[in-house]
Amino acid sequence: MIKLVVFDLDNVIINGEGIDEIGKLANVQDKIAEITEQAMNGDIDFETSINERVKLLEGASVEEIKKIADELPLNNGAEETIKVLKDKGYEIAIISGSFDVIADSIKDKLNIDYLFTNSLSEKDGKLTGEVTGPLVSGSKLDVLSDLLKEKDYDLADCIAVGDGANDISMLEGVGYGIAFNAKPKVKEIADVIVEDNDLNDVLTVIEDLDSKVKAKEPEKPEDSKVEAKEPEEAKDSKAENGEDNSSKKEAKDSKKSKKSKKSKLPEPTNFVLADTMDGVKVQKDEKEKLISQIADEREAFNKEAKEQRKIRDELNNSLKENLQKAIEYRDARNEINKDVEANKKKRNDVNEKIKNLEWSSGKRDKVKLENEIKKIDKIIETRVLDIKKENQLVKNANDLRKQLTEVKEDDKVKDEAQELKKESELYHANVVEHSAKAQEAHENMLKYFRKTDEIRTAADEAHKNFIQARKNASAKHEDFKMVLSEIHVINKKLGRNNKPKRQKSNNKGSSPNKRNKEEKEKAEVIFDKFKHGKKLSTEELLLLQKYDIS
Repeated sequence: MIKLVVFDLDNVIINGEGIDEIGKLANVQDKIAEITEQAMNGDIDFETSINERVKLLEGASVEEIKKIADELPLNNGAEETIKVLKDKGYEIAIISGSFDVIADSIKDKLNIDYLFTNSLSEKDGKLTGEVTGPLVSGSKLDVLSDLLKEKDYDLADCIAVGDGANDISMLEGVGYGIAFNAKPKVKEIADVIVEDNDLNDVLTVIEDLDSKVKAKEPEKPEDSKVEAKEPEEAKDSKAENGEDNSSKKEAKDSKKSKKSKKSKLPEPTNFVLADTMDGVKVQKDEKEKLISQIADEREAFNKEAKEQRKIRDELNNSLKENLQKAIEYRDARNEINKDVEANKKKRNDVNEKIKNLEWSSGKRDKVKLENEIKKIDKIIETRVLDIKKENQLVKNANDLRKQLTEVKEDDKVKDEAQELKKESELYHANVVEHSAKAQEAHENMLKYFRKTDEIRTAADEAHKNFIQARKNASAKHEDFKMVLSEIHVINKKLGRNNKPKRQKSNNKGSSPNKRNKEEKEKAEVIFDKFKHGKKLSTEELLLLQKYDIS
């Protein structure tokens, strides 16, 4: 299971070489860039190159360097890639031959877990031209191994991303090495090559790799790691006898063997050469036409995958925006409802005060008398009574009416109750107004939640289409390799008899041997591109056939 992803800094996380930018301060950028290029191509060792470059920086202002560090642009997709990887639970490290004065701000900006760089020596705010650190003479694999020992991780649990020659040890040592916009020597040893200068492509590769690893995990015995452990005494004994280094070398050789095996073309199956040379030539024409068609189909699937990934990412961004709006409306509704409840409480409290005032002002007696009068009047109207009983009820009602006229309310209390009624009406109006606003916010919330569900469905569909297109492209790539393997068989059968003899050239500037060597080197580069899924032109395909490279 992948636990740690390691990145180089220059030209991987940041878009440029930090030391080249510092060189501009001392007006030595051209000299530094030349040495940097040699180091990245592996023409000189890294320790020599870094010491030579740092000497040229003597006297540069540390404050000015810090300003440059803050302005260095990140590569496309850097922030998103690091954030997504951390959200998925990966730990992130940067191991770089660059300098802490540049890398520290990048670590803080991207929330990197581990950072290993060199340090520029300074005095009185100026560089002294000297450099120290674990990556001056040590390799990146050494630094990574120390970290893994501390974390109790295996190299197989790591992915490394780099572009230059000093990344090779690290890319070879880990479970998966990714060459990112890299030099030719780095591409030769990498498990995966990402040509475009976009870290989003690296994110896609890592997600695919991890899904494959997780898919295989249930097949492994749960106690395999325990069985592989040795007693501490045995480990110490091996280290003393030099066997530890030997085992590391064997593991490394095994990994290289695995990589070289992985790069070979498949053996042709169910393919039979024609009986005649003319028939073989016909087969060659047919296979070349077929491989061109397969390459076009593979390219179309790759294009579709890229388009679907773009659609998916745009939909996911839109989903986040709509979800945020829905949450904002939900929060607004909840706040408004708090105001509604507060105004309801105030209105009800005031109404209770009004009720108590009215009863205490004599209204209680007045209401009681009015109710008695209504009761007597109803009896007189609805019942058949003798004259004597009816007269008595009329007299009782008149007496009650006389008492009613004598009941007087307290004017002061009456006025106070009237003011409280106005206050109650105001609170009630607030309840009505805020309830309408809360309802509006609620409806908007529902609208954006529904829209979010629609977008999520569309994004899921785009992701399915992306995965399917990738699978289709991979299948076409396997078909491509199989047909190319068959073409190699045909070429071996045809031999080189059909080639015209080369004429002697009087051009002293370019000998045939030199041209052949250059062509063959070009063909090897083309084949490296083909191994990692790049589309080949007819001219490139013919060049591969010419030198029978497989």
